[in-house]
Amino acid sequence: MELQQLLYFRKVAELQHFTRAAEALAVSQPALSRAVAHLEDELGVRLFEREGRSVRLNRYGQIFLGRVERILQEVEAARHEMADLAGTERGTVALAFLHTLGVRLIPDLLRQFRQKHPQIGFHLGQNASEVLLRQLDAGEIDLCLASLVQRKEQPAVEWVDLFSEELYLVVPPDHALAGRGTAALQEVAGSDFISLKPSTGLRKISDELCRQAGFTPHILFEGEEVATIRGLVQTGFGVALLPAPAAPAAPEQLGPEWLHVSTPVCRRTIGLAWRKDRYLSGAARLFRDFVLARFQ
Repeated sequence: MELQQLLYFRKVAELQHFTRAAEALAVSQPALSRAVAHLEDELGVRLFEREGRSVRLNRYGQIFLGRVERILQEVEAARHEMADLAGTERGTVALAFLHTLGVRLIPDLLRQFRQKHPQIGFHLGQNASEVLLRQLDAGEIDLCLASLVQRKEQPAVEWVDLFSEELYLVVPPDHALAGRGTAALQEVAGSDFISLKPSTGLRKISDELCRQAGFTPHILFEGEEVATIRGLVQTGFGVALLPAPAAPAAPEQLGPEWLHVSTPVCRRTIGLAWRKDRYLSGAARLFRDFVLARFQ
């Protein structure tokens, strides 16, 4: 059994079509068909059900695919490990993080880290916490900085709390609470809320805090970016719970619409996560350890 056969098999299983798989692999269709046929002969079972020009995995193929995925993951991990042994100070880190962290925190971390390790590169991505965890689980990223409200019982995921940040009640300039400085969340129970989409960690936190305050928020608009939420609140469409903006001034100095919440305690925790059951490259381990030391 050859590694090439396994790669060919996985591509056919993914695309369920020999012609398209051959094109994706840049090989001829006859060569691909022969490789898969030889693999089936070696295993002593058929792996696909032929349906005209398309194919689909049968139950033998589905079982075998699970084994192949693990084998190829181990091969990739071995390649990374050998590259590390050749030089830890080179490599690329796949890092993803919340949108709200991309204005100041992530640029600061990367600047400080690259002062010490200038040869290490980064593939960066931004998304909601739920998507970040799916990417981590799928092996698409090495590390993520996410809201730990999204933490599930995932024994393979290692989480470390980095810091917590206050969430402010943001109201329009002409709102009855504007200028107060502090308010209880229950005081906006009857207001329209501007919020992020339900899949985001910040939305889940906001909904839970409103529940603790004794009400279910009426969501008028759902957005994808915190900047959009701030703009809609500023224009008078509703209120929101948001982290402090990345600006030199403190939130209370940016205008009367940023209010501290007296009750309940409104904070969210940001943490660093990685899969402890998968190989982390030397570059990724260096950056992980740098971040953990930075927030000790």
